[in-house]
Amino acid sequence: MLQGLYLITDSDNDGRLLVRTAAALRGGARVVQYREKHLPDEKKREQLAQLLPLCRAARAVLLVNDSPQLAKESDADGVHLGQGDGSIAAARALLGSGKIIGVSTRTVAQALQAQADGADYIGLGAMYPTGSKDDAVHVGVERLRQVRAAVSLPIVAIGGIDRDNAGAVIDAGADAVAVISAVMAAAQPAVAAREMALLFLRRRPWPRGRVLTVAGSDSGGGAGIQADLKTITLLGAYGSSAVTALTAQNSLGVTGIHAAPTEFVTEQIEAVLSDIGADVAKTGMLFSAEIIRAVAAALDRYPLPTVVDPVMIAKGGAPLLQAEAVAALCEELLPRAYLLTPNIPEAEALTGLSIRDESGMIAAGRKLQQLGAAHVLIKGGHLAGDEAFDILLDGPRIHRFAAPRVASRNTHGTGCTLSAAIATFLAQGWPLPEAVGRAKQFLTAAIVSALPLGSGHGPVNHWQGAKSFSSDGSDRSD
Repeated sequence: MLQGLYLITDSDNDGRLLVRTAAALRGGARVVQYREKHLPDEKKREQLAQLLPLCRAARAVLLVNDSPQLAKESDADGVHLGQGDGSIAAARALLGSGKIIGVSTRTVAQALQAQADGADYIGLGAMYPTGSKDDAVHVGVERLRQVRAAVSLPIVAIGGIDRDNAGAVIDAGADAVAVISAVMAAAQPAVAAREMALLFLRRRPWPRGRVLTVAGSDSGGGAGIQADLKTITLLGAYGSSAVTALTAQNSLGVTGIHAAPTEFVTEQIEAVLSDIGADVAKTGMLFSAEIIRAVAAALDRYPLPTVVDPVMIAKGGAPLLQAEAVAALCEELLPRAYLLTPNIPEAEALTGLSIRDESGMIAAGRKLQQLGAAHVLIKGGHLAGDEAFDILLDGPRIHRFAAPRVASRNTHGTGCTLSAAIATFLAQGWPLPEAVGRAKQFLTAAIVSALPLGSGHGPVNHWQGAKSFSSDGSDRSD
């Protein structure tokens, strides 16, 4: 069954078609449709000969646009036919029963006819206005719902789909979403593909999504691994962990740190990912340069979208990252970060910039993107004012998330909790801006309802935050 991210290639104007397609496959593309309108057939066959092993290695399907003959000659997995590209019967006679044949449709009647004629799947679109085809007709999501109710074939939705609107298409019944420029024209095709692939997790049963947290243990239970696993579980995902260090701490501060052996951190990650697996990873306190390098190496073996919380200083002021580890964090982990979530002191330490206002937050975020982080969330809680606002640098876009500032000493674990919540919502199929917004909502409720445990900085109330959040009408019964 065709499902997941369906990549349609574009013209190879810059000679990087193979590089961009390979990156998209690493990011999670499950189908590649080779679409080239201008090259001679000989050149098309050359490109297909190079694409085929890439798709095989990624266990992805390779289809050829329009031409059953070219699909046969290239040993592709099948062909995608437009309404004027010949009959399904003729394509089946040429390719045989073992190959995949899909057909573009716009109406319920066309979809029913394709099913009756023996198509293996249908393409339906355009979902939204698109510039990739001059003759594209905008059929919309409601048409998708009608077609889904009428046919049993897999449906590939196409046309104007990107990360931020694909969720509605998946919810309406699409088994796969087809994209061209949203991935192929992206600055980082692997990141763009991974973002799209994550959205299909919204179909998983509860508990939805698997999140691996790699962080230190907080004996007081308010931060670190303990806060992460509380957050992940209470928000409805499955949490696993790799402990990087043990800390002796309470609401008054950290009194001792005992780092785990580097090879044991690696062993924990390998044990989890080789068996249970994860959809999203989240890192917190990593303590040393050696542990950072080990985590980076593990992420190379198991490429997961990773939320990196650069935990450097405890709430009470104790350093949680060795000085020599900062360079390793910048060199090894930032380039692998899907999202980096520093607070203002951490952003200043990583960039060398002074942050006094919102424009300073944006400047620091841009510098962190230049160091390799795909997206950056600068947390603004350390600034003065009636609002507690965070700035998300979402690729080139900027989003601002604000909430009324809560006068409370009970803020221990806010950074860990926020980053774990974002990772959880990503693993549940929410696009990044919505994942951040929902996490901010959860954390605000957890701070407002925090109870005064201990004599210092008490923990946030994970239970009440999750209870308040789930009472907004979200349904976990499906």
